[in-house]
Amino acid sequence: MEGVKNGDELPTIMITNDDGIEAPGLQALVRTLVSTNQFQVWVCAPDSEKSAVSHSITWRHPLSAKQTEITGATAFAVNGTPADCTSLGISKALFPSVPDLVLSGINMGSNCGLHIVYSGTVGGAREAFFYGVPSVSLSYNWVGGTSNINDFTLAAEACLPIITAITTEIKNKTYPNKCFLNVDVPTNIPQHKGYKLTKQGSSLIRMGWKQVSSEAQGQNTISNMLSTMTNGPNSVVSDTDANISQENRLFVREVKGGQVETGETDYCALKEGYITVTPLGALSHADTDCQTFFKEWLPGVAEHASSAL
Repeated sequence: MEGVKNGDELPTIMITNDDGIEAPGLQALVRTLVSTNQFQVWVCAPDSEKSAVSHSITWRHPLSAKQTEITGATAFAVNGTPADCTSLGISKALFPSVPDLVLSGINMGSNCGLHIVYSGTVGGAREAFFYGVPSVSLSYNWVGGTSNINDFTLAAEACLPIITAITTEIKNKTYPNKCFLNVDVPTNIPQHKGYKLTKQGSSLIRMGWKQVSSEAQGQNTISNMLSTMTNGPNSVVSDTDANISQENRLFVREVKGGQVETGETDYCALKEGYITVTPLGALSHADTDCQTFFKEWLPGVAEHASSAL
């Protein structure tokens, strides 16, 4: 890993996301960082929305990177996933050096619990971690009808002390390299309760499937679903009847229920009004009781297989 530059040279931060390079969360983050005059800012982000693509990568065709105007930053829009953008941005094929820090976000919507697995925002940060580059995924708990675009600037400002402190640790060579961070900012930013170190929970918006009669109805259902997912924890999309063709069945996801969880987790702390800071690794390990079960179970499998021969 290439560390923070020597002397008076500014640390370099590369930004990606999964909402697309024109998304208000990314734009607010860039503006906030540039306004401090403390960082060199690069952007390598998807040219369109790539939400919920997790850690998928492009393998079978080339990527295009088009230079884009973002005041104060060197920016490229890429026709790939967040993980693609991070990989390209830290490779020295696009930019002249490896950035000191990768930020992914600010996402429109929280990324807590099991949703971290689906998140393209988290995937963008995780890709940097794979290659030894410090990284942070940033999300804002957007709620439709309550939040507004200006909240992304407040979220960026609320995260700025964390970002600045990380670059200081990197410069001092004291920043840990065995994890990356996932940060979620609560809906009411001016009244947040401070930073809280949390663990990834198991909260999950319960999803199902609904059959629809046409692509148009499907797109309308998806729009309603996305609105529901950011309107509150217990909203449910109601079923609607449709004249469905049995020859070509179309199905769309629908929200069946909100996230439910108790305890000292990222989701619970976010709902309490904290800015949650959750260290993550590359993999999720099985619970101890599962390890114990299979430790006793596996020798029996081998014994049974041998006796069956």
